[in-house]
Amino acid sequence: MNFKIPPIYPIIDPQISPRPIKALVEELARAGVRLVQLREKKMSSRELFRDAQELLELSRSYRMTIIVNDRADIAWLTGAQGVHLGQEDLPLAEVRKILGPSKIIGCSTHNLDQALEAQRSTADYVAIGPIYATASKENPDPIVEWNDLKKIRQKVVKPLVAIGGITTKNAGDLFDLGIDSVAVIRDVLCAPDIGGKIEEFLKLAAH
Repeated sequence: MNFKIPPIYPIIDPQISPRPIKALVEELARAGVRLVQLREKKMSSRELFRDAQELLELSRSYRMTIIVNDRADIAWLTGAQGVHLGQEDLPLAEVRKILGPSKIIGCSTHNLDQALEAQRSTADYVAIGPIYATASKENPDPIVEWNDLKKIRQKVVKPLVAIGGITTKNAGDLFDLGIDSVAVIRDVLCAPDIGGKIEEFLKLAAH
């Protein structure tokens, strides 16, 4: 798949967002967002399945692509367009067999070796992080050094997504480095004006 990732990649976490999923998706859609990830680390499988179904139903009206974090089974059962896998999740090659060639699979990496392994796989995009300190993840991996990030950008030709503590105050440096997309949680979900926040990110990407 020749996957082109948009510059802003919001991650929907109902534990963090002060808005219900429906209101959040509507605001993101009005702002022009067409790719989101559903991330729920503490909910039961049944609750995640329910929220994924709701998100998929809402997304059809907006032609929004939905990626499910970690759970290939939920992505497959709900018909989501893809899954995002961490280093401790099911092997990417096995997930690809289940989901097939048309689904989007992203892969989290935390260093150059992992990024190169993802580059050799059938992943459609490679996520690297954390770039900055983040409160969105318990026991986060060590922050990726800037020089290491430069090396990863030079060697990884697949779409590269930066994640971890990213805001409109630091995203410009990442776009200047050649990062294709930034995955953002709190700075978007908790913004008083989501549309304005998305516009800020898009301006930085176009700089």
